[in-house]
Amino acid sequence: MSKLGRTNAEFDLIQEGDKILVGLSGGKDSLTMIHAMKEQQRRAPFKFEFLAVTVGYGMGENFDNLVAHCKEYDIPYIIHDTKIYELAEEKIRKNSSFCSFFSRMRRGALYGLAEKHGCNKLALGHHMDDAAESFFMNFIYNGQMRSLAPKYKAENGLFIIRPLIQMRERQLSAFVVENNIAAIGDEACPAMRFDIKMPHARANMKKMLSNMEKEFPSLFTSMNAAFKNISVDCFFDIEKFSI
Repeated sequence: MSKLGRTNAEFDLIQEGDKILVGLSGGKDSLTMIHAMKEQQRRAPFKFEFLAVTVGYGMGENFDNLVAHCKEYDIPYIIHDTKIYELAEEKIRKNSSFCSFFSRMRRGALYGLAEKHGCNKLALGHHMDDAAESFFMNFIYNGQMRSLAPKYKAENGLFIIRPLIQMRERQLSAFVVENNIAAIGDEACPAMRFDIKMPHARANMKKMLSNMEKEFPSLFTSMNAAFKNISVDCFFDIEKFSI
């Protein structure tokens, strides 16, 4: 909670009067986040609301455990059913990027739900490991210097926030284990139902960063600092040299 509080203060993620839609997949990251948000409500010197939402893909998923969990901890919760899986069967071709497709469709559903429920912000459960992996994926595969911002404004005016962005993945794993919270894993991934080659880029990045951290234990601390200390004049941007 101290890390969450510092991240919130540093980037002005949650403010007085906010109504925040929180994506709840049922994995360790989003489960940790809804509990962190609930505790933040109790501790913060200002008032805000949040609503947890699970986007169903239309695969016959059973969300009874999530319903019971949110009821037990008095967390406002809704389920939004979609036909994303049906659309994916029609549109996704063999060896195509199904992860990207599901991500885009899910994000679009969340944007629409935020507007419907009068939310001015959408909270996603990305952590520091996600940010580091995304940076190297873009760097190696796309030739771009990009990562995951703690906060940004979408074209429709909705603010996207990542309250856990300075947390390590292992911290979130420890939270659900130590508190005996049942979190779903890859078994809920829709891709498991497709005869499509599984993506390898993020897995490669995770393995690479794990090996790097063994040799350089302060790797993620340094990356976190580097993401806030960008010297844009030191790269090959032609516009910087135009006179």
